[in-house]
Amino acid sequence: MQFIDQADIEVEAGKGGDGIVAFRREKYVPAGGPAGGNGGKGGSVYFRANEDLQTLLDFRYNHRFKAADGGRGGPNNCTGANGKDLIVDVPCGTVIYNAETGEMIGDLTSGGQTLLVAAGGKGGLGNKHFLSNRNRAPEYALPGLPGEIKLLRLELKLLAEVGIIGLPNAGKSTLISSLSAARPKIADYPFTTLIPNLGVVRKPTGDGTVFADIPGLIAGASQGAGLGHDFLRHIERTRILLHVLDGTSADIIQDYTTIQQELVAYGKGLELRSQILAVNKIDAVDREVTDLAVLQTQLSEISGTKVFLISAVTREGLEGLMQEVWQTLEQVNQEQVDHLVSF
Repeated sequence: MQFIDQADIEVEAGKGGDGIVAFRREKYVPAGGPAGGNGGKGGSVYFRANEDLQTLLDFRYNHRFKAADGGRGGPNNCTGANGKDLIVDVPCGTVIYNAETGEMIGDLTSGGQTLLVAAGGKGGLGNKHFLSNRNRAPEYALPGLPGEIKLLRLELKLLAEVGIIGLPNAGKSTLISSLSAARPKIADYPFTTLIPNLGVVRKPTGDGTVFADIPGLIAGASQGAGLGHDFLRHIERTRILLHVLDGTSADIIQDYTTIQQELVAYGKGLELRSQILAVNKIDAVDREVTDLAVLQTQLSEISGTKVFLISAVTREGLEGLMQEVWQTLEQVNQEQVDHLVSF
């Protein structure tokens, strides 16, 4: 399955049905009068969040969505049928923008949530509506109004509580495969991971927490370099960040600084998100060249947070790391609850 997280589409609501001009012509009913019915309302276009969808792939091949038009009014004061609404399913986490103005129309985050994106046109009035003491036989009616037409941009932002970030080949995919049932492509060259990978990691309580492996962050990612610019948006929804560093790198401090600078450059408060640092691949580190204890202290002083030494391959240090993840996640969730209660 292709991972598509952006799409541009056009939506058009249905046109309202026309009102008609008609008169009652029945035996034994003298001067029956106007009896033209109103047109039906045009169908509207709604988006609905669907938990079974994971990508915007369907919108790559289908760019236009139109709801049904309303029915024309009928004689004997019959109102035309309303046009059927069109409901378009999108993945949870889809943000809808007006492509022309850039204004955000809505954000669908939970399954079953719906959003009206284009309203159907009103039906036209039949000549019955214009009956008055002055005009006992109106011979005109109104056409239905057109439905809204909008150009939309869809952006999918993954819904994950923990985002795994780091430079290419830091071992992020190996880590998520060790912690969950996710099986991303893993190889010993940069940019092995071309799309975000999701994995569900079980808490000690048995609840599942979604982790996202965010690929392709390099220097300049926030300005479009590498793959990171395309996927930085997926970090926006995460509650905490798990920053994985390559223990075999020639300059781990610089690697850490590079990612932090990209988070700041991207904005939207990513640099303020709670972070946990993990130096990976300690099983492959030359201990005669690199003193891990000294490195751990240096990183902790620079970042102001705990630093864990792990090996995603041998699973060394993962238990302590995950305990910190659960504690931090619980703390962040509680802070959010307290913030809402204060309002």
